Amino acid sequence: MLPEALRSAPPRRDLAHTLAGLLLAALPAWAAAAGHAHEHGVARLDVAVDGRQVSIALETPLDNLLGFERAPRSAAEQRTAEAALARLRDAATLFRFDAAAACRSTAVAIESAALKLGAAAAAAGDHADLDASYEFTCERAPAQLEHGLFAAFPRLQRLDVQAATAARQSGLALKRPATRLPL
Repeated sequence: MLPEALRSAPPRRDLAHTLAGLLLAALPAWAAAAGHAHEHGVARLDVAVDGRQVSIALETPLDNLLGFERAPRSAAEQRTAEAALARLRDAATLFRFDAAAACRSTAVAIESAALKLGAAAAAAGDHADLDASYEFTCERAPAQLEHGLFAAFPRLQRLDVQAATAARQSGLALKRPATRLPL
């Protein structure tokens, strides 16, 4: 059953925005309930499509990206972290949409306490995670998303995906080597 706010049938753009907001607001509770707060080999990917705007949020243990879960302790570990961050910042390689959508990356933000990045730099905890967010603007709403996370990070084995569009909400697990997500 839809919440009262959605049953009042707002205009289509407002509905997409409302759905995306509700999905993104509910995702932390979903992740905790599903037990995916911190599992090696597994990352969470949240995708919200609001008209021509696409927001993607990635949450992953650092181990999936670096092979360790702490601040780098050697020059070699520092190079590993820098290479992983360069791959994460390359939104156009990590996330590709169907050509007809003509999407372009407009923002990338990365937070990690262990790597002293973003607002999470001041946080402390037992497990080192990384959160990245991506924004895209498209000429048309995309029909599919193809990710390059498995290719970029060999330790990553599964993506638990939640997606919200104006037409639907979906959740699925993409296991290596699956890379395509219908929107």
